[in-house]
Amino acid sequence: MKVIVVGCTHAGTIAVTQILQEHPETEVTVYERHDNVSFLSCGISLYLGGQVKRLEDMFYSSPEELSKLGATVRMKHDVLKIDAKTKTVTCADLVSEEITTDTYDKLIMATGSYVVVPPLFGIDNSRVLLCKDYAQAQEIYKTAQNHKHVAIVGGGYVGVELAESYADTDHEVTLIQGRDQILNNYVDKPLADKITTLLTDHGVHVYLGERAQSFSGDDQVVIETDKGEHQADLVIVCTGFVPNTELLRGQVDMDRRGAILINDYMQTSDPDIYAAGDACVTHYNPTGKSAYVPLASNAVRQGILAATNIFGHTQKYMGTQGTSALSIFGYTLASTGLTLNSALADGFDAAAVTFHDDYRPNYMPTTAMLTIELVYNRSNRRILGAQLFSKHEVAQSANTISVCIQNQNTIDDLAYVDMLFQPNYDQPFNYLNLVAQQAIVQEKQATAK
Repeated sequence: MKVIVVGCTHAGTIAVTQILQEHPETEVTVYERHDNVSFLSCGISLYLGGQVKRLEDMFYSSPEELSKLGATVRMKHDVLKIDAKTKTVTCADLVSEEITTDTYDKLIMATGSYVVVPPLFGIDNSRVLLCKDYAQAQEIYKTAQNHKHVAIVGGGYVGVELAESYADTDHEVTLIQGRDQILNNYVDKPLADKITTLLTDHGVHVYLGERAQSFSGDDQVVIETDKGEHQADLVIVCTGFVPNTELLRGQVDMDRRGAILINDYMQTSDPDIYAAGDACVTHYNPTGKSAYVPLASNAVRQGILAATNIFGHTQKYMGTQGTSALSIFGYTLASTGLTLNSALADGFDAAAVTFHDDYRPNYMPTTAMLTIELVYNRSNRRILGAQLFSKHEVAQSANTISVCIQNQNTIDDLAYVDMLFQPNYDQPFNYLNLVAQQAIVQEKQATAK
């Protein structure tokens, strides 16, 4: 079988590896427009903050490794056209400028996503940078060395992580967010406000409910918003991601954002084209619908499944809860599934409870305060999502709730599921038991009224 993989970051890299480990006789060709593969963009803030010394350590594979497995790796090759009817791929060698055409039996679309570039005046200013790939990370690091004041446009995970990194490296930092809260896709406003307070306590100037409208200036960048002006030496735009799927537009089914629709086996509406990673949708278990959730964790799972299922549909995709975590100023923020706000917007009869207590007994030498918001469906009591915040490590607890959502567990299940008790780690009832018990009490009180 002849397989072409277009794009080679997370989904593409893992797909190539999986194919050649399980089916070494397969003829695999990779087309990648950059000169590197497998870059972990989630590590950019760690590098900028000095926790990771070498940006090159953010690669977990290389073109040479894929070649050793048996792949034909075409780096710096830009795919110009995919013709699904003739099963051909036309591409340009960005070095020699030679145009070639290749054929495939199966194609895996792993072109990922790109940063949303707002159509604003001055977005092409040399001091207005994007943040996603290796080259952009290098440029940001180099530019920030000689620029004291950094403005970040966008208050999602990337923007917040960058704000922390620059605040920790003696920069003046301004964070501008168009919504009335930061991290709106991950947490509800009460927890978002805690993170905002953390940022401001560390010197970050946070402006909420302001939309950037233009960039101008030479010595300094003037950021004009719908509420005023801000000045900075350097601007980094982190306004989200959109799927990079133009090559297949009109040839396979897509959603309104341009994300490729797939079935349980990563197969598109064209039976010989599979998609994985940020280029396609995921099955979002909290709602039971397709959603666009661009996370590396989803990409690697989908990449393995695409590589497996091109040889026969043997492994179904389990879907995702969109579980993620953020380390900020010594705290962990973790979330999974729906926020209360998003659950209500999706039409659920949703409610939430907030647990706020020490994670372990106060007779221990030290402990730490823990906040959990548990979101559930009142009509069937199923868990829909959770948000956790503490100086204690709570990321793995988000993984536990993720499994609960996937398995359609209820607040009653979580309230009394067996969890360890040891004073080093928790109370006689684990905090996940306790927040679910709190939800049960809330429902009893609501019924009694």
